[in-house]
Amino acid sequence: MSTIVSIQSAVAYGHVGNSAAVFPMQRLGVEVWPVYTVNFSNHTGYGAWKGPLIAADDVRAVITGMEERDAFGEVDAVLSGYQGGNEIGGVIIDAVARVKAANPSAIYACDPVMGNAKSGCFVHPDIPILLREKVVPVADLITPNQFELGFLTHTEPETLEDTLASVDKAREMGPSTVLVTSVLRPDRPEDTIEMLAVHGDEAWLVQTPHIPFKVNGSGDVTAALFTAHLLDSGRADDALARTVSSVYAVLKRTFESGRRELQLVQSQEEIAHPAMEFTPERVR
Repeated sequence: MSTIVSIQSAVAYGHVGNSAAVFPMQRLGVEVWPVYTVNFSNHTGYGAWKGPLIAADDVRAVITGMEERDAFGEVDAVLSGYQGGNEIGGVIIDAVARVKAANPSAIYACDPVMGNAKSGCFVHPDIPILLREKVVPVADLITPNQFELGFLTHTEPETLEDTLASVDKAREMGPSTVLVTSVLRPDRPEDTIEMLAVHGDEAWLVQTPHIPFKVNGSGDVTAALFTAHLLDSGRADDALARTVSSVYAVLKRTFESGRRELQLVQSQEEIAHPAMEFTPERVR
């Protein structure tokens, strides 16, 4: 059983950040230690919310408290997502260094949240630069969407060949494994969407029907599940197949429910026991 420290935001209502990532990983049997960077009533997409942004020093104190329990030797991965403030990146980088000092085989999985092709960047202008210059270079696994991959690598990936070339540039920055979500190559079949996983000398692409809506938190679930599955099997194709199967099931149920928030609890069986209906194709 893996142990993951997940440093992310939290909301009381709905599912984003740790409120989207923790439960799916626990349903897989992963021991998850959540560290919160905000504690909001709901995600900011509603336009109004209550609750505090947690100061970087307070986040660091929580991490230090865990370290003082001699717990870091048990940690297999540190996972991070949306970084609301400039100082959180430094706290995460420091936490990764401390965990790896206690367990050199631990990995850092970073979801470099910046924006998407439809909305552009929706984070503070300093965050993408911080991610590109300081955070991503110390990561072992990153999970950008196609837009974020382009920003990180100063490229504009469209075709599969473009995207693979951009992934190679991203891996030169430091990460050995890259999961590209929301791959929208122009020659894909209509009403489909793809994910691409590159790990070692292998690259795997998987295609699913495109569900025509965007729901907050889906990227957080994707990053969490892929990290957990990759730790378990060490195989990118298996981790990709399981992740895509579960995420598709969650999104389909959410879309059919007509609700704005991910139907995570209602989809827990599909998370724990993926149907495996989508088969990745090796493209390298």
